[in-house]
Amino acid sequence: MNPIVFAMRRPVRTLTLFVTLVSGGVVGLSEMGVNIFPPSIARRIHVQLHSAGTRAKKMQAYIVSQVGSYFHKHGEERHEEQRKVVVTSPEVKAVITTQPYVCQIHSQRHIKVRALENGYLEEITVKEGQAVKKDDVMFKVIPILYQAKLDAELAEAQLAQLEFNYTQKLSEKKVVSTNEVALLQAKLAKAQAKAKLAGAELSFTSVRAPFDGIIDRLLEQQGALVEEGDMLTTLSDNSLMWVYFNVPEADYLEYMAGHDKQDRRIELVLANGNKFQQTGRIGAIEAKFNNETGTVPFRADFPNPDGLLRHGQTGTVLIHRVLDGATVIPQRAAFEILDKRYVYVVDKDDVVHQREIAVQDTLDDIYVIKNGVKVGDKIVLEGIRQIRDGEKVEYEFRGPELVMANLKNKAE
Repeated sequence: MNPIVFAMRRPVRTLTLFVTLVSGGVVGLSEMGVNIFPPSIARRIHVQLHSAGTRAKKMQAYIVSQVGSYFHKHGEERHEEQRKVVVTSPEVKAVITTQPYVCQIHSQRHIKVRALENGYLEEITVKEGQAVKKDDVMFKVIPILYQAKLDAELAEAQLAQLEFNYTQKLSEKKVVSTNEVALLQAKLAKAQAKAKLAGAELSFTSVRAPFDGIIDRLLEQQGALVEEGDMLTTLSDNSLMWVYFNVPEADYLEYMAGHDKQDRRIELVLANGNKFQQTGRIGAIEAKFNNETGTVPFRADFPNPDGLLRHGQTGTVLIHRVLDGATVIPQRAAFEILDKRYVYVVDKDDVVHQREIAVQDTLDDIYVIKNGVKVGDKIVLEGIRQIRDGEKVEYEFRGPELVMANLKNKAE
């Protein structure tokens, strides 16, 4: 019971009780034979007291009913005020969507440096982590045997040259035939070729950098016996980094169908959460679709002028896309039921209806809608938990521009 209604009953009850006691006292004294008033006046007093008591009871019932009706009415008004909701409309505008992909970072050239000949490592001219230029000597193998072989082959080539020169002079004097000169010429060419081969083998004892890069861990130390093909270290060209990531089939089809592939901005987020300063571009899409993972491998190329990125790092690739004319709504205007998203739409009769929506992309505070609502629809923004499907509501309309400028909350 309302406390004010309860309080109003007390004075009325007191008045009724007083009238009852007085009338009871007069009647009681009359019954006992004690007449304090003349009989005619006593009867008149008795009738008036009885009438006053009846009127007091009626007055009590009337006052209580009026006060109760007043507070009931105002309680209903407050209840109706609680049902008043805030409504807005979807907005069409250009938005930037971002799709993240976990990635692995590789050098554009990362090779294993191996020994080309057998022997002892005579000298290691580089250190781990050192930057080298193309043709710099990195390792030297003891060249004594190869130098001796080259000297022997050079001597054979010189002897063949002398024989050829002498025979050619005799041929000019018609002492020997031209066939003998041709044989010695072929012998000279063979000796020279063997000398070049020995020289090439000697050059293999010096392992040179095939391109500018950074030396990795040294796998052999000075004085170690190495055989042909043994790996000495690895060399990485980090001037341009190849970043590999897997794209789901649906995203791949959407990417290929788009006409803005070259305009999409690609960023790289490193393991510490910071963005890499350089932007990238899609360098390659592999030919084979992976049926086990349902993805297609992509490669993004990032310039690395400061050498911050290294082979083997990990990160996250962000692909940004501009959507012109996208239909967007605030996230807090939607709610989820069994992995599906819905909104309340207010019709022309101010009745709300639950409607399913298809979300194309999710941004910080808004949903990009694929279908379900359109511009001009009135959707409930605030008060979603106070209403039910099919109810008639009172609402306050807020323009989508004002709502989008003050977005903070997520979906309920």
